[in-house]
Amino acid sequence: MTDDGRPDRDLATLLGFLNESRGFDFTGYKRSTLERRIQKRMHTVGVSSYAEYQDFLELTPEEFTELFDTILINVTGFFRDRPAWDHIASHVVPALLADLDDDAPVRVWSAACATGEEAYTAAIVLAEALGDAAFRARVKIYATDVDERALAHARQAVYDANAVKPLSGELRERYFEANHLGHAFRADLRRAVIFGRNDLVKDAPISRIDMLLCRNALMYFTAEAQERILTRLNFALKPKGVLFLGKSEMLVTHTNLFTAENIRFRLFRKVDRGQGGARSSFVDTVRGLTRDAIPERYDELHRAAAEAFPIAQVLVDRQGFIATINQEARTLFGLGSSDVGRPLQDVELSYRPVELRAALGQAYDLLAPVDLGRVHFVSTAGAEPRVLAVKIRPLHGLATQPLGASITFEDVTTGARLADEFERTRHQLENAYEELQSTVEELETTNEELQSTNEELETTNEELQSTNEELETMNEELQSTNEELETMNDEHEIRAAQLDRANVLLEGILESLQAGVIVLDGNERVQLWNRASSELWGLRPDEVHDRRLAELDIGLPHAPLAGPLGRALSAGEESELRLDALSRRGRTMRCLVRVLPLRGTASTHAGAILLCAELADGERPAELRPPAG
Repeated sequence: MTDDGRPDRDLATLLGFLNESRGFDFTGYKRSTLERRIQKRMHTVGVSSYAEYQDFLELTPEEFTELFDTILINVTGFFRDRPAWDHIASHVVPALLADLDDDAPVRVWSAACATGEEAYTAAIVLAEALGDAAFRARVKIYATDVDERALAHARQAVYDANAVKPLSGELRERYFEANHLGHAFRADLRRAVIFGRNDLVKDAPISRIDMLLCRNALMYFTAEAQERILTRLNFALKPKGVLFLGKSEMLVTHTNLFTAENIRFRLFRKVDRGQGGARSSFVDTVRGLTRDAIPERYDELHRAAAEAFPIAQVLVDRQGFIATINQEARTLFGLGSSDVGRPLQDVELSYRPVELRAALGQAYDLLAPVDLGRVHFVSTAGAEPRVLAVKIRPLHGLATQPLGASITFEDVTTGARLADEFERTRHQLENAYEELQSTVEELETTNEELQSTNEELETTNEELQSTNEELETMNEELQSTNEELETMNDEHEIRAAQLDRANVLLEGILESLQAGVIVLDGNERVQLWNRASSELWGLRPDEVHDRRLAELDIGLPHAPLAGPLGRALSAGEESELRLDALSRRGRTMRCLVRVLPLRGTASTHAGAILLCAELADGERPAELRPPAG
């Protein structure tokens, strides 16, 4: 640390950058914890200052995920601190249920739930107390965290053998079902557990909670942030609600919010501060207005609002004539005022970018909105493709039959692009973990030393509370790294060997074939394209990957292939065609094409395989001849 405080300013600048670019506000976290976790990533990527690390993040977007995984430590487990859970099962839950009516809902909030073990532990305890039927009818467990990756794991509700070790054999058999992925929590009880993202510092709390679990989360935050979080937790609880904290969290200085019910197990009761003014209601005072009572200026205002509506909208009457086209729709589809009053079927919009007439009939028949999903649209040649979300809503008057319909075209291009980029990044990150096995023994020793020190510090006064939380934080960091090392090292070796063998075999097969091989998925998108296909049709594999075969600008006609491809995908039928085609040099040729189904499981077809070869002198290419005999 220099005299001018430069490192502190650089760290503050980095935290501001993380908040602005990715929406993670870490200003409420303890500075020492943030410095230690960020410096761990800095050491891993080989930079020495916060400013250099910020530059590295700007150049390497995938590093954001690694940094957030390092800061947001997800250490949890089933029945963690078992004596405390035993006390909850034998004393807290029976008392809580006794205070409720027999059919009253039971609401639980697991804040900072990480990968979900704690939320499912609460579900097991309540199911044991209520029975399965009453549990399904009465219990709602809300589990929240800021880490989307941890929430995705929790939603799957599948855990490996090490994770379910703390459970007795009876509980494992009763509440989990073994499958090829591990141990899955029972689906009928899983529906009672609802996962979602929630930032304890700035997001609104869940209300009317009977039992709130917030374990080993407060210790990461500063005193000011802890005060804000505890105020929200106080608001969330019912008057007789129970707060269950981690073993290093004492609440010595927050007696105005909570009183200790059992300090040994860190159980606290809410101090009722009154909730008047905490909620507001909005009452509509306009009653009984008729159409004639609305001033004409309101009609003008409605027309102006419809014209300025940021989503392209077209209104058609019940007879199919265009009634209104707003500015956004005119700009998007090249329509004009002269198109108002024309039959919709006479306008290109009726079938491009999507067929509207049948959907309009469906909306009128069902008297309900019809969502046509997302479609791709190019307004003019050379324009950037757009993705539009198309919806049709029938418009109702006083009569039973609809007056017409509203057709909206919402531009969701940016969202679709971001979703695609996110999906690609997620797939890349799934294969990115690797840690050093040589540190495991050292970390385990340090873990035991820190745990011993932590137990001693728990008996000290308020002045030592901060140090105790710091040690618990380091303990969980080490445990998290240890678990990652143990799990990922074995998986990496197995998958790397399998992948190498598969890649060598696949590349050898494709390169050895003289015929062009095109592998399509179930949506007729190109997944594999060998060298012979490139030489035959003139496109490289990177130019065709994940594009629909019908969209490719090659000399192979698609219309004759549509039927055989459909039968291969739906019924697994093989077909053989002889087609007139153009080679990559523009030469006319006779091409033999075999369409084969790509087998998935025993009863499904994952796609199709096209084998293409040029016919010379009416001969059938050797590569496509069926086996002798």
